[in-house]
Amino acid sequence: RPPGAQKNVLKPWPKQQRVIPPKANAGFVRAMEGVLDVYARPYDPKRPVVCADEGGQQLIGDVREPLPVRPKSPAEEDHEHTRNGVANLFVAFEPLAGVRRFEATERKTKADFARLLKRISDEWYPEAERVTLVVDNLSTHKPAVLYEVFAPEEARRLIGRREFVYTPKHGSWLNVAEIELSVLARQCLDRRIPDMATLRREVAAWEKGRNAAAVTVDWQFTTADARTKLKRLY
Repeated sequence: RPPGAQKNVLKPWPKQQRVIPPKANAGFVRAMEGVLDVYARPYDPKRPVVCADEGGQQLIGDVREPLPVRPKSPAEEDHEHTRNGVANLFVAFEPLAGVRRFEATERKTKADFARLLKRISDEWYPEAERVTLVVDNLSTHKPAVLYEVFAPEEARRLIGRREFVYTPKHGSWLNVAEIELSVLARQCLDRRIPDMATLRREVAAWEKGRNAAAVTVDWQFTTADARTKLKRLY
């Protein structure tokens, strides 16, 4: 390097992967405003708005027993660990009521999601006239999955009590259920979870406490806000 020359700090090889929002996309706008209009509805226990989503959780076990917290010393765990696969966590979250329900499954197939839809209708909201379900725009989240798992009469019954509302492609941030999964990850799953039994036990305890506190989500972003702040989409 010539004397006095500065080191070139430009590093063109690093890159970051993220969802780049679209521009002037009518389809995105239509779906986004549909979700925002749903969030603007007043609370109605007979017609609850439920946001559903799923996330993965790696199951990691200890090879050696961790050391507990001691005076002036934090808890310690060995760097060596076992990988016990990946579990799936479904969440059905009613933001205005402050009620969330999690279900851990070994997979996240269409059949698993269809069974979740049945639980939402028949176990969690049996008295509701209609359940508005906000979900990401994925193939596994379509009403047709009910016909792949249940008899036609049962599938039709379940669909009849449900309104599907889809977030736009690359717009999963509009699904409030993502917020709840993020909080769960920070408050409950930020440590080693070795197996499905432990995962279900820990998540159930966290869910119970959060529901008892009736923690809601006060969604403030409206269609009017979108038309002002996201003009590039229109």
